[in-house]
Amino acid sequence: MIIALTLISILLIVIVGIQAKWNGLSIIPNSNDFGKFERRGPEKILHNATIVLTVVFTGLALVSYFIS
Repeated sequence: MIIALTLISILLIVIVGIQAKWNGLSIIPNSNDFGKFERRGPEKILHNATIVLTVVFTGLALVSYFIS
């Protein structure tokens, strides 16, 4: 269980680090991109992978907590 939590946490760190920091939130005042939150291609895959890994990590952490 601890090995799985460690591997998932490392994957989360890597995936969050890979994500483009300049494309995520394009709410810059006086910009034409105001309100665009559409993800495409690899950015969408990384976003979905982050959500899935976060849910799995949280679930494993809760199970680990209640088992011990």
